[in-house]
Amino acid sequence: MYQVIARKYRPQSFDEVVNQEHVKSTLANAILQNRIAHGYIFSGQRGTGKTTVARLLARCLNCVEGPTAKPCGKCASCAEIAAGGSVDVIEIDAASNRGINEMRELRENVRYRPARDRYKVFIIDEAHQITSEAFNALLKTIEEPPSWAVFVLCTTEAHKIPATIASRCQHFSFRSVDYDELVARLEWICRQEGIETDAEVLSVLAQAGEGSVRDSLSALDQAIACCGAKLDAAEVRALLGAFSLETLHQVTEALLRSDSGRMLEIVDSLERNGQNLQHFARELARYFRNLLVARVAGRDTRLVAASRNERERLVQIAGSFSEEDLTRYLQLSLDLFRDLQYSLQPRFHLEIGLVKLVQAGRLAPIEEALAGLGPAPAPAPAPRANPGTAPPAAAPASRPKAPAAPPAAAPAPPAAPPDPEAAGPEKPAPRPAGMKQALHAALMELGLTFTADAVEHSELSEAGDALNFVTPREFSLAMQADDLNKALRRAAGRSMKINVRIGEVSQPPAQPSAGEAEDELARRVLSNPEVQRFREVLGGQVRQIRNLKE
Repeated sequence: MYQVIARKYRPQSFDEVVNQEHVKSTLANAILQNRIAHGYIFSGQRGTGKTTVARLLARCLNCVEGPTAKPCGKCASCAEIAAGGSVDVIEIDAASNRGINEMRELRENVRYRPARDRYKVFIIDEAHQITSEAFNALLKTIEEPPSWAVFVLCTTEAHKIPATIASRCQHFSFRSVDYDELVARLEWICRQEGIETDAEVLSVLAQAGEGSVRDSLSALDQAIACCGAKLDAAEVRALLGAFSLETLHQVTEALLRSDSGRMLEIVDSLERNGQNLQHFARELARYFRNLLVARVAGRDTRLVAASRNERERLVQIAGSFSEEDLTRYLQLSLDLFRDLQYSLQPRFHLEIGLVKLVQAGRLAPIEEALAGLGPAPAPAPAPRANPGTAPPAAAPASRPKAPAAPPAAAPAPPAAPPDPEAAGPEKPAPRPAGMKQALHAALMELGLTFTADAVEHSELSEAGDALNFVTPREFSLAMQADDLNKALRRAAGRSMKINVRIGEVSQPPAQPSAGEAEDELARRVLSNPEVQRFREVLGGQVRQIRNLKE
């Protein structure tokens, strides 16, 4: 009777197990030092060797030459364990034997000594499916079993094992098999079977397994049944429902051309050929992930599970996109794959998802949008005319000259704008409204709103060349002499000595009504040049204005 490749080439010793060096070395050293635990938990992804290592452990313990890390494989015990017929190695499928009655029966079975071998080994597959009551019935037995009993609990979901059980066992976490090691294992088995393959076929089979040796070997068995002794990459992809790099590249070509119509044609082609749209979305997400990794890490990275030629092609394609674009495409494709899992109209979801990718490629980076929000450059001030020098002659105009007019007096050159920082006698005097109002207005023009509020709530008196302020404590930090003198030079054209004293103001300023305060706040905000520039670039409508000091 035919035996599938996954069973035919099951490892018969620790050396044949692919990867899992941390597990193999620890168990081998424990056997050599005679430090064998009574309970083990083997957890990890499917097809990584948990049950295989459990059987190898049973062979190592019960071999006639043992306990040994290298069982002979020829004695009756090794042969029976390999064939699954040993009476002292009990394998239990917890998926169908998960209740309390089955665990009570196991507990009774533990009491009896092995029929022939040195140890009685209980291998429990899918241990996470055992019920809480059944685990409680097994708890005392796992904690203090007889000297001849060894328990091995194999599971793909270690977090479902109760902490009371896990604390009484040694836990070994099995890792997914590396891509290169998986390809080497497949290549060796193909040579043993006389199957002609190439690197592209092995890459497809290894990717189909996703780190699981058993899944990859099952895919190899299926490919041999389809193609015979010579495997063809295109036929293997069609058999496994995989998509070639060129097929997925059609999406990136449409993105480069910003062609939404081409995206709809891709979906129509998939639908006509009977392809699984959800599987396509999954492969598309993996494709964008590989492009992003290739863009970041280069062609020599081990983070991309692909052959060398495919990695070089990925690097070439990724060079047409930025990291930001690929990150955005990966996130959108992941969202699309998630939505397709629950969609009653997968074609519609896939179409809108691919069109969203095109639209996302047209978006400008947020950094560029924010960079455009800066204030517009102010016009250069007119050059100051030096007294005693004639103004420069105007450049000749290109249009026809007008008829000559009678000579008139030459206009005076335009006066240069006043420098607010410069102090001089030509500065205007404070407005009649008073020094406090003039100082408040100058502070508002300079954008020092907090200092302006502090001045408004302070008492001001002038004594010679000094300004004396009495300011409440909550406004004292805003009363900076440099800011006040800057506003004073703008308002009065001169600097004065600033004295600030913290105290109570006898007559606080009249507070405006709520409506007037809101109108004034809105006027100040909407007249801000940066706010105006923001609205020009991004558009939109200001719906609410809030004072952050309140």
